[in-house]
Amino acid sequence: MLLRRLSQVPWTWRITLGYLTVMLFIPIIAMFMKASSKTPSEFWAIATSPIAVATYNVTFVTAIIAALLNGVFGTLIAWVLVRYEFPLKRLIDASIDLPFALPTSVAGLTLATVYSDNGWIGSLFVPLGIKISFTRLGVAVAMIFISLPFVVRTVQPVLQELEKEVEEAAWCMGASRWQTFWKVILPPLFPTILTGVSLGFSRAVGEYGSTVIIASNTPFKDLIAPVLIFQRLEQYDYSGATVIGIVLLVISLVMLLAINFLQAWGRKYDTK
Repeated sequence: MLLRRLSQVPWTWRITLGYLTVMLFIPIIAMFMKASSKTPSEFWAIATSPIAVATYNVTFVTAIIAALLNGVFGTLIAWVLVRYEFPLKRLIDASIDLPFALPTSVAGLTLATVYSDNGWIGSLFVPLGIKISFTRLGVAVAMIFISLPFVVRTVQPVLQELEKEVEEAAWCMGASRWQTFWKVILPPLFPTILTGVSLGFSRAVGEYGSTVIIASNTPFKDLIAPVLIFQRLEQYDYSGATVIGIVLLVISLVMLLAINFLQAWGRKYDTK
């Protein structure tokens, strides 16, 4: 009976389920099975150890801040690229995708050099007593750099489809440019911005190559969770590294579900 039902399933579904099983479901199940080698008390002790909690704080709080900043400035960049014509526009537009193609280790090395105390940008902040490279601020810079394209490329197509006649109609009715943006442009754009922010947040949380170079990786200072996992693996503590990974997975899943809820709420609000 089961085989008969499976034979009636379209081949596209079979390929999809098979691919997801091999590439997603089995690795996640294996990760949970590896962590199950620890007793509940041991699992809790590892997951809530002071150094682990500190890395959660650095990782998630910094990733949220980076994603929100990119939500604002990424939307602004997308707006400029869509609404204005200027010299070297194609070059600037293409450079937005550079973090996608650039190896993260190269990005980290470049950022650490530019934002160091002797770097082009970092030296400007030294007189103000602000140190960027090898601090938590440097981690934020790396997260902003690698997650920016997600917001720009998510918002840009939606902006291109917005009809400018709607804005002109709002202006004819006496609305200011700010009122037009807040009440006409932002509502349909808000779910898309949230999508870009969630993608950027996910990318920032899992970033390793660039942050490990621009940070000092000091516990309770700028050590992020992916680096802590790697340190546990270097110590052959595979189950302990898996526990930290599961905590990252669960927290990220909860936060992404919350963002998806906000997206659904935004679409519902837009249809009213």
